[in-house]
Amino acid sequence: MTAAAHTPLPTVPALFVSHGAPLFAVDAGTTGPALTQWGQGLKAQVPGLRGVVVMSPHWMVRSVQVMTGPQPATWHDFGGFPPALYELQYPAPGSPALAQEVLGLLQAAGVAAQGDAARPFDHGAWVPLMHLFPEADVPVVQVALPVGAGPAEVYALGAALRSLRAQGVLVVGSGSMTHNLAEFFGGERAPAPYVLEFSRWIEDALARGDMAALLNYRSQAPHAHRAHPTEDHFLPIFFALGAAGDDLHANYLSREVMYSMLSMDAFALEPVH
Repeated sequence: MTAAAHTPLPTVPALFVSHGAPLFAVDAGTTGPALTQWGQGLKAQVPGLRGVVVMSPHWMVRSVQVMTGPQPATWHDFGGFPPALYELQYPAPGSPALAQEVLGLLQAAGVAAQGDAARPFDHGAWVPLMHLFPEADVPVVQVALPVGAGPAEVYALGAALRSLRAQGVLVVGSGSMTHNLAEFFGGERAPAPYVLEFSRWIEDALARGDMAALLNYRSQAPHAHRAHPTEDHFLPIFFALGAAGDDLHANYLSREVMYSMLSMDAFALEPVH
């Protein structure tokens, strides 16, 4: 074996992305190019990138499940959008081997996780990944968001997978920094003030490393219930935070707001050197 074969892989950051509306696949704004640039940099930094483990709120089940199929289909799990959107495919391979590692780590942490060989990619996974890795050449394993879980439980799921980051695996929470779809058709294009206040409160708490405040965002963050009438689209942030651990720096890739009410915040949770 060569000396290079013994060189340990750099620890991969964890990542939170706001996947926006399905139209984000074709209307990339400034967030899409930012994700592409970051993904290219990550592949250069970690040439042995083994795969992506992603949680999306569009796969919710009563007990944790893990995608185990070798070639997941692209699921267009939405209606009423332009026909071109339904033609898009994201043909990234799955990774049965990585899926078994994920299952093993979750089970070792006391989580009764099971595999699902038929699960396709929902748009919470494939839409942001189209920007992050447009060549669809990095294997992807999706983890379901358990129904009824709160921030602490989702954080624990990410924490159970923390060791994967030292083994060339990118752990991604895909959700939305704000997600009040009742305000989607308001017509106002400028960012709503509450969207900015909530998003920057989260950014400030991340900068302070105040995990207690983040875990209790529902009662502490300004406009939390307006930003998230239900928690499902915010919970994946805790999957990323759990995978990152306490020693982190939030490197913001985007602070874009679409449709006045949809914050597209995305950030890499990088180890502090």
